[in-house]
Amino acid sequence: MLSRVANSIYWMHRYIERAENVARFIDANLNLTLDLLPGSEEQWEPLILTLADMPLFKSRYDEPSRANVIEFLTFDPENPNSILSCLKMARQNARAVRDAISSEMWEQVNTFYLFVAAYSHRELQAGDTHTFFNRIKIQSHLFRGITDDTMSHGEGWHFGQLGRNLERADKTCRLLDVKYFILLPSPIEVGSPFDALQWKALLTSTSAFEMFRKRHGRITPNRVAEFLILDRHFPRAICHCLAVGQDSLHQITGSRVGTFDNPAEQHLGLVCSQLNFARIEEIVSFGLHQFLDNIQVQLNLIGQAIFDNFFAQQPVEDLDSHRRAWTISQSAGNLMTRTAGGKE
Repeated sequence: MLSRVANSIYWMHRYIERAENVARFIDANLNLTLDLLPGSEEQWEPLILTLADMPLFKSRYDEPSRANVIEFLTFDPENPNSILSCLKMARQNARAVRDAISSEMWEQVNTFYLFVAAYSHRELQAGDTHTFFNRIKIQSHLFRGITDDTMSHGEGWHFGQLGRNLERADKTCRLLDVKYFILLPSPIEVGSPFDALQWKALLTSTSAFEMFRKRHGRITPNRVAEFLILDRHFPRAICHCLAVGQDSLHQITGSRVGTFDNPAEQHLGLVCSQLNFARIEEIVSFGLHQFLDNIQVQLNLIGQAIFDNFFAQQPVEDLDSHRRAWTISQSAGNLMTRTAGGKE
């Protein structure tokens, strides 16, 4: 597969997953505001901080109000991480590889983009905000299902799986990290009924509430963190996402599980091993924020290694050097032929 094709498929899936997760961020915070205590102030600035977009936000908006943050994260064309910008880039990547994906995939990406592009912030405020962001999640689910059902599960499909799961693992990290900025206005409320409501909202934002209750029952912070970080079966848990990504990377390279042929496989294998043998008590003792921050750094290194190994343009040697090498090899071959002929 051409590197440009693999690159477009990889980023098409990352952008669509990113759009879905930004919608989850906003919807989660909207749900959190419903449970605020009387007199408590809504907190929207942490969403910008968590996404590392504060310098750009400050250059375009006066204050991190609800309206400004939703506009910035949803419709702002100058924000490369806004939902609309992500879908625009996914659509461009899909158009570039229409011969490598199914027509149903292209139609869904196009429909998804046009659905969001048809809205404006004013229309969103006038309508049901929760329904809008929920439809974004459903459109993303549709694309994922169509991809799995209509695209051959070969190299291209595995590049898509790799991109999607790396993006999902990163955003689950960030959603958990939001807890430190948003969920608790003061340390006094740790362990309170209000605290439990906030952890429930966090589980709901990752579509994990029902599965968590079946596995653990009562909601506690350590169990929620353990479920979203270390669970090997839940699709949005960091451990599961990276394990699926690792399997796809091995399918692409052909290397055996437990080995590595390039830095991307090495970095990903190290993180997967760390998660496979970690215990939530050790993570909490180390510091949940510090642990999640380290995972995000490792994910950035993995992404860079994937780019360097599979997508980056490699320098081409000078054409004259190729000609000289070919001339020398031909001369050597002729000499060997003449020598062999003389011996006969």
